[in-house]
Amino acid sequence: MAATKYIFVTGGVTSSLGKGIIAASLAKLLQARGYSVTIQKLDPYINIDPGTLNPYEHGECYVTNDGAETDLDLGHYERFLNRPTSQANNVTTGRIYQSVIEKERKGEFLGKTVQVIPHITDEIKHRIKLLGDTGEFEVVITEIGGTVGDIEALPYIESVRQLIWELGDDCCVVHLTLIPYLATTGELKTKPTQHSVKTLLESGLQPDVLVCRSEHDLSDDIKRKLAQFCNVRKEAVVESLDAKTIYAVPVLMQNEGLDQVVLKKLGLPLQGESDLKNWKEFLSKLEYPKKEVEIGLIGKYVELKDAYKSIVEAFIHAGAENECHVKLKWIHSESLSEHEMSEQIKGLNGVLVAPGFGDRGFEGKLEAVRYAREEGIPFLGICLGMQAAVIEYARNVLGLENAHSTEMDSDSAHPVIDLMDDQKEISNKGGTMRLGAYDCVLREGSKAAEIYKRREINERHRHRYEYNNAYKDQLTEAGLIASGVNPDTGLVEIVEIEQHPWFLGVQFHPEYKSTVINPHPLFVGFVKAALLHKSSVN
Repeated sequence: MAATKYIFVTGGVTSSLGKGIIAASLAKLLQARGYSVTIQKLDPYINIDPGTLNPYEHGECYVTNDGAETDLDLGHYERFLNRPTSQANNVTTGRIYQSVIEKERKGEFLGKTVQVIPHITDEIKHRIKLLGDTGEFEVVITEIGGTVGDIEALPYIESVRQLIWELGDDCCVVHLTLIPYLATTGELKTKPTQHSVKTLLESGLQPDVLVCRSEHDLSDDIKRKLAQFCNVRKEAVVESLDAKTIYAVPVLMQNEGLDQVVLKKLGLPLQGESDLKNWKEFLSKLEYPKKEVEIGLIGKYVELKDAYKSIVEAFIHAGAENECHVKLKWIHSESLSEHEMSEQIKGLNGVLVAPGFGDRGFEGKLEAVRYAREEGIPFLGICLGMQAAVIEYARNVLGLENAHSTEMDSDSAHPVIDLMDDQKEISNKGGTMRLGAYDCVLREGSKAAEIYKRREINERHRHRYEYNNAYKDQLTEAGLIASGVNPDTGLVEIVEIEQHPWFLGVQFHPEYKSTVINPHPLFVGFVKAALLHKSSVN
């Protein structure tokens, strides 16, 4: 097999330009030409992983099959490429330093002084090449978090410089930058990009491709000027205009020839035109929906939409599959009470109670569950949302007034949700939850089995507390069926109400597995149920 090719994506001028989307779009184009591609993210922050970070600080914590708690960009990678990522696809500075310090404590450096160069940079290079060394991928795309010039990103930039020196033509650097438009003069300004590239050059890194975010088309004169001042070929100056949806970016980049420029730099054959037929069919359904439903998303982080990024994207995939636009109504669970419920939720075609931790806004989630259950509104509860469904049912149907989760009430008289046995002796918070993919067997004839169209499934988890099996018989007899169970532990994974039009709670996170090509069946089924509910009340 030929040597693995490495593409490095850096960013300049400002943060939040969309390096992850550009990296994922380029990967999609290369994949569509027949290349095996993966993407990894190098994050400069010192946390070991985002698992203990506040969602307001970092957005969603994404979880891989093998239990890695990662940056939300890995969700984009999976949704675009339709293939799973792993521990090796996300690296933080904290993880790099932790590894080097552990080696030093073991005496692996033979008493030498441990320094950023070569020890930290060697560890970074090792992590970058891990995916390439598997022999599974022809191209590895590495996104470097932050902005060029950030102090914390310098070791990563230096590591890339060294790798390019070592690997030569097997590497390519794509630099994402911003071309701001000054309305007062009516001009696009290239100077910020010139300074960004100059900073990159000062670190010994020459970009091969410039991807320029802009609100307006770049003229030939601007492209020529950027090419001349930034020392890149004119055809390697790629325009990236704002798109209506992130899923349009691969098509825009294809039109700009980004994949062709990169393949030429890497010395790889074009292998025909990128086949984006299925992708364009999805975009057509997304842009021209035939119907619309409104679904309430109940959570406590609704001010920051990125806290529920995978759920939002899963609704986009499921909506397109149903040729329907899913309009989300963001409802803060702290604002919900029994008296305000009908005003907030009345008229919705579905209710989703989102995952989370802690008791803030939890009573509002319980009220949302109750309303959806009593009014026959399609309901989906995810993780804590499933636990809320169990608690609400125990209180209002079984009559267990003080039923609760020991997460919120450690002295509850009826702990229908309790701390998992293997969690009771754990004090460290990072990476210690039930994480990653686990098997689940579905009850024959259940709504869950009907939705999945099979009896055995595998889904990703991120939680400490679980359904308390001591109450299983009582809840089942009262009508809340345990329709999905882990075959090894007996952990209840799915609950549903048979007498309800569509009411499911899942302990796992189905949103993590939804992709453009394979929308998650639970979300597809939920949106379909919302459409049926809308037609029944109209």
